[in-house]
This record gives sequence, C-alpha cells and structure tokens, in this order.
Amino acid sequence: MEKLTFTVETEDEDTRVDAYLASQIDRMSRSYIQKILKQGGVLVNGKAVKPNYKVCEDDRIEIEIPENEELDIEAEDIPLDILYEDDDVLIVNKPKDMVVHPAAGHYEHTLVNALLFHCRDRLSGINGVMRPGIVHRIDKDTTGALVICKNDAAHQSLAAQLAVHSITRRYRAIVAGNFKDETFTVEGNIGRSANDRKKMAVVSPDKGKHAVTHVKVLQNLKGYAYVECELETGRTHQIRVHMAHIGHPLLGDEIYGPKKCPVKGLQGQTLHAMVLGFQHPSTNEYVEFTAPLPEYFEELLRKLGGTSLYS
Repeated sequence: MEKLTFTVETEDEDTRVDAYLASQIDRMSRSYIQKILKQGGVLVNGKAVKPNYKVCEDDRIEIEIPENEELDIEAEDIPLDILYEDDDVLIVNKPKDMVVHPAAGHYEHTLVNALLFHCRDRLSGINGVMRPGIVHRIDKDTTGALVICKNDAAHQSLAAQLAVHSITRRYRAIVAGNFKDETFTVEGNIGRSANDRKKMAVVSPDKGKHAVTHVKVLQNLKGYAYVECELETGRTHQIRVHMAHIGHPLLGDEIYGPKKCPVKGLQGQTLHAMVLGFQHPSTNEYVEFTAPLPEYFEELLRKLGGTSLYS
C-alpha cells in the first residue's frame, strides 16, 4: 500500500481536503480520493475526516492508496502518430481529447493504454504503473509532440534536462487580440488561484513557482493572433495562464478565457506542441522533432485569414 504525506501551506487554507489532495496527486481523480476518504484512508493530524473538511495551514495529511487499484490498466490497440522511435525514446504526436495517463478509477482510452499495447514491457518504470514511460505531459485538449521513455536510464536523462530547463519546447497557439510587438516575454510566478482552487494563476513573487514564457507573434489575424510560445520553464497550464494574464487568452480556453467559445464546435484551447528538442540519452547529440499542426488548427487559421507558417 502506497502512503503519501502532505503539509498544507498558507495559500491552500480553506480548501476542501478532497480538492486539495486532487491538486497534489495529479494521477488520481477527485472522485477516487473521495472514495478513499469515505473508507477512512485519509488522516488529518492523525484523525479521519470527511471529504468536505477544510484544510488549515500546517495540517499534516496522510493518505493510503490501495496498491490493487493501480494494477488495472490494460493495453489498448489505439493508433499512435509516431514521429520517431528507437530503443530509448518514442516521440508521439498526441491528438486532441486524449488524456496522457490514467487516474485512479479511470483507466481506459489514455495515451498510456496505447503505449502499453505498442511498447509492451519496454517502458520506464520510474513513475510507476499509472504512468509508465511518462516523463512530461500535455493537457487533454493540447495536441503535439510528447517524448516517451523506454527505459529508466532514458527517463533519468530526460528528467534531468527538464529540471534544468534545457529541453526545447515551442508551441503554436491562437490567442485573442492583436499585438504591436513581434516578440516579448511573459514572466510571473504561477500557483493555485486564490479564487478558484481548480485553476492556476499568476501569483505574487513569494508564492508559486517561477515561470517564463517567450512569445513570438507570427501573424495578427481577424480579432486574434497566431503566436509561437517557447517555454523556459514548464509549469501547470503555463502558456494558458500567462497569455490570459496579459489579456490574450487562448481561443477555445473556457477555463482561462471566455466561458462560451466564440467558435462553434471547438473543444478546448487551440494549443499545439510543435517542436520538441533534447540531448539524446544515449548519443548525447541534440535531436529535434516537429509535429505538424492538426487539421482543425489549420482550418481555424484559414478562417481567420492566416497560414500555418511552419518555418
């Protein structure tokens, strides 16, 4: 049985314990955490609590996760758009509406299910059975290049590069409004929103984590702009939060932008991980991969009077 312990910080005060734990354990759904709470598997300062308990600063929270709940992930024959593959890494072009890894209580139709079928037992095990091979991730509605590690040595190499921000990650996005400057940088710590604990936000310098996004404006469109965002750091929802913070939320982002999407039928934010580059774990040579824009993104650009601009 896996046991995790957390100490509540000031910024998380007055959050429901089920919501707090869901924000801390990204591989588990809130509903599954509620199940563990109801079974007495969560202790706050040594006492069992209900899901609606509001946490306080310095609360010590212990959660016991049943091991057998993590063993129910099956391989699924889901087609993968493979950009590159060798004995160490696999680069896939993730489609829209696909979750990267399972959460407890929800094990089907994720990228990990597809990887288990394609790679069999050739995946790193550092992140456990819920996230084999996964060293970084992108949101469900974000498309594009993602690296999968096939062994622990490759995983350790890529994780170290992520930690020092040496991996190249350039995204394409369509955002609200036009720009005068061709290039600029957005810098601001990112932490959990004080108004909505499900969201991230730019917070004061003494809170959250340091975050830097470099932006290049490719085209000003009809009421929107086509931009390239390069991550210097990689925080949760970083591009979405930074662009919304400066008044240019991503088209289709109903969490950080308008609640109603102006484009009929668009599901989720227009964000695509186009370029991914890193030092290969075996050769130490720099390698770079490009994921072509998905068809829906290309069509949106045409409707707004733009072009894809791959260069």
